[in-house]
Amino acid sequence: MHETPHPSRRILLTSVGATAAALAVGSTASSAPAAASTAAPAAAPGGFPDYRYVKTLLKPSQLRYNPTGEIIFPCIRGTAGRLSAPLGRYYLYYAPHDAPGGICLAYGDHIEGPFTEYPRNPLVANVWQPHYSVSHVSSPHVMWNESAKEMWLYFHGENTTTRLARSKDGINFTYDKTVLTTSMLPAGTTETSYARVFPHELPAKNAHYVMLFMLNNRTNHRDIHWGWSADGRTWTFDQKALVSHTDVSAVNIGGPHLLTRNGSAYVVYNKDKSSGGDLMITEVGKDFTLRRHLGRFYDSGNGAPDNGRSAAPSFGTEGGVPYMVYEAGERLQGSIAVARG
Repeated sequence: MHETPHPSRRILLTSVGATAAALAVGSTASSAPAAASTAAPAAAPGGFPDYRYVKTLLKPSQLRYNPTGEIIFPCIRGTAGRLSAPLGRYYLYYAPHDAPGGICLAYGDHIEGPFTEYPRNPLVANVWQPHYSVSHVSSPHVMWNESAKEMWLYFHGENTTTRLARSKDGINFTYDKTVLTTSMLPAGTTETSYARVFPHELPAKNAHYVMLFMLNNRTNHRDIHWGWSADGRTWTFDQKALVSHTDVSAVNIGGPHLLTRNGSAYVVYNKDKSSGGDLMITEVGKDFTLRRHLGRFYDSGNGAPDNGRSAAPSFGTEGGVPYMVYEAGERLQGSIAVARG
């Protein structure tokens, strides 16, 4: 069934619109690029595009590998100029969350799809001897590491542990190491998961990468935390929250993604449905010393597929058109959708 795009209800902030995406997924100009709206785009907080739902890309019921009837945490990456003989111009990583989970891949030539499920999913399973044997693995975030010329996959399993695997082709991964555990954060931390890693220069910390992730503790309220690294493998973590749930009047926040624009850095993240279910944005500044909460970044529609919740966004461009790929729908009951700026 075709879903009708829902209008944004966001109260827009000031300034003129922007049509460039915050983070490109590679050199991905298409011979048949998606068409942009001819109307002048409205400005979202920070001058980012005003993303509008276009279509649903993946539904669990349509997938061959579907152990739990749910999928989460999309990550869209361009392959052009990076991988030799890729299956498509875009790789879309995702996973079920509940046991056994499994890191999965779909591929296509346009961000708006269609995407084809990789026939031998999962790429990474919950048992990888001799490295680990856990109940589930999930939340794949793949970063193109330019210096290594590799796709670096960060994923969790269990919720206490984030791991790194590396690949030359984006399909066959070699295990590297554990990069984050609850023991690296304050006493009482119970979860450190849903990590995304981005190239970002922090000269004062001798760092070239930052990690954003969700932290839970014995209060059972989830916040956004962060860390920095010189090489993407060995990390230092701030012991205080980057964005606390109390900062934005939420019960829980999660699914963080870094965007940069006009010399500053921003974190986009989701509120849980009981707190509104929308994507929010906070400006943290180029050096992560600023905390300017800008409000709603993307307004979840009440109808399908969002049903009042959007989460875990991943961003990219095609033919100069900005896109956001995200979880649409209630947690562990949703699909993967795409919005266009």
